[in-house]
Amino acid sequence: MKRDRSDDGPPRCHCGITRRRFLSTVGMGAMAVAASGSIHLDGQAAEHSTDFRKLIPLTLDVNDRPHRLLVEPRWSLLYILRERLGLTGTKVGCERGECGACTVLINDAPRYACMILGVEGEGVKITTVEGLMNGEMLGPVQQAFLEQDALQCGYCTPGQIMAVEGLLRQNPSPSTQEIRSAVSGNLCRCGAYVHIFEAAKRAAELRKGRG
Repeated sequence: MKRDRSDDGPPRCHCGITRRRFLSTVGMGAMAVAASGSIHLDGQAAEHSTDFRKLIPLTLDVNDRPHRLLVEPRWSLLYILRERLGLTGTKVGCERGECGACTVLINDAPRYACMILGVEGEGVKITTVEGLMNGEMLGPVQQAFLEQDALQCGYCTPGQIMAVEGLLRQNPSPSTQEIRSAVSGNLCRCGAYVHIFEAAKRAAELRKGRG
């Protein structure tokens, strides 16, 4: 790097870049980042955009209420519950049947909503975590999770609750091993499993009126 000193000013640097050029380069970089973000968002919008030419009528029985709507055959039950019916208690997790955050009951059996097409939900009884409440009162499993502090971040909690609810509808008095097996498909990254097991036992008591 060569430096000069003129008689009437500070040293001057001949390093190949000027302040104006530097600012111009930074500005172009920022524009490129903004453009790439816009392209990414546009791609997401296109993925979830509705093709009205492909809509078909569908009736779903969700939480003992009929819902008539128009859907695309490709939409998952998870997408319809959240984006079309506003039942956001069913969480979006892995969207490939591994984490259990989207667990709902289909004819009282736990299922991953992300792995079911919405059109497959016609003619069956669908229950989400919202459907366990009696007005503003928590259901027994929800109450048990609250009492036993069976959550930390809470994101997996609706799916965990639905897994336990499905178990207790089939087996009112499960053993600890049966509880562990029933929630084995629901991942809790916070590691609250011990409290979840205790909540399941407490829920069984509450359902039997021993609370």
